[in-house]
Amino acid sequence: LCLCFRDVPSVDILVWSELPTGAGLGSSAAFAVCLAAALLMGCGAISCPLEEGGSTARWTEEELTLINSWAFQGERVIHGNPSGVDNAVGTWGGALRYQAGKITPLKRVPTLRILLTNTKVPRSTKVLVAGVKDKILKFPAIMNPVLDSIDAISQECQSVLEEMPANPSPEHYPVLEEFFDINQHHLNVLGVGHPSLDRLCQVTASHGLHSKLTGAGGGGCGITLLPPDTSPLAVEAAKQDLCACGFDCWETKIGAPGVTLHSLSSLNTQVLHMLSQS
Repeated sequence: LCLCFRDVPSVDILVWSELPTGAGLGSSAAFAVCLAAALLMGCGAISCPLEEGGSTARWTEEELTLINSWAFQGERVIHGNPSGVDNAVGTWGGALRYQAGKITPLKRVPTLRILLTNTKVPRSTKVLVAGVKDKILKFPAIMNPVLDSIDAISQECQSVLEEMPANPSPEHYPVLEEFFDINQHHLNVLGVGHPSLDRLCQVTASHGLHSKLTGAGGGGCGITLLPPDTSPLAVEAAKQDLCACGFDCWETKIGAPGVTLHSLSSLNTQVLHMLSQS
């Protein structure tokens, strides 16, 4: 990726991330989005939205669109022919709908607590996608209804997520949990499951939690939904059991804001320490 600006000095860029690389979590897109935002702001193509005394700030919609377009070019360098989903969600945050190549940010979706588990089983997205295509060509009458069902799950899930902020109710979470379970079974039918992911689902189910794979499957990562009434003891026990399987596990959230400009005072001590080592 070549960025050419006038009257901009050369810069050293320090990158520090908690995202594991090569795990299907969009680490390359996160890097591309942050790099694009920093360089665009550095050359004056976008504003510095941080007000004096402020801790964090975000750019205008027009500026985010510019950031996203440059981040997508970075993803093309890294991946060749990306969908654009990863850089878009990194730019806008929240949740996005991707259908037939069209990306639409969803409005008013809740922030959901999850366990994110990395099975550390390597996989090839290219090989997995090819396997799914082969199954569809070989058994179209069987596989196409599975794809239609997955699409229906996505649409129903979108409806639930958009309803939750305006009408918060404990009733929503059991529905989402059922969607997780059904979707995971369908993904196994498509051939993108893995014994490590089956183990992940079994371990979390023993603690009353529901999980599914995320990313390309075939190993990689899975997510576990944590409803608000989940016992902290159950979460800790599930994390310990997952780690005992040799997995890495973090408690985090989905639906958070996208690319954000931070003041130094807003950064946690770990990040400040890493920056001070540069």
